[in-house]
Amino acid sequence: MPFTDKDLPVPVDLASAQALIVAVQLEAAAQRITLRVPPPEPTTCCGRGCNGCVWEGWLAAIAYWRDEASLLLA
Repeated sequence: MPFTDKDLPVPVDLASAQALIVAVQLEAAAQRITLRVPPPEPTTCCGRGCNGCVWEGWLAAIAYWRDEASLLLA
């Protein structure tokens, strides 16, 4: 069965990103495809809700990782 980015949700928070990572890694293992390691979670957030927060950048990086993985899993 083809696996596309339309099959994968866009991560909007930590929980959805973690669930996405697990789902993609399970599918990759099932297809015996090696993916690059997903971006690590940030450790430098100050918790003040800054514009351009490290979490925003991380979610964007996870979305890019998701798109890249979907190309390999298709």
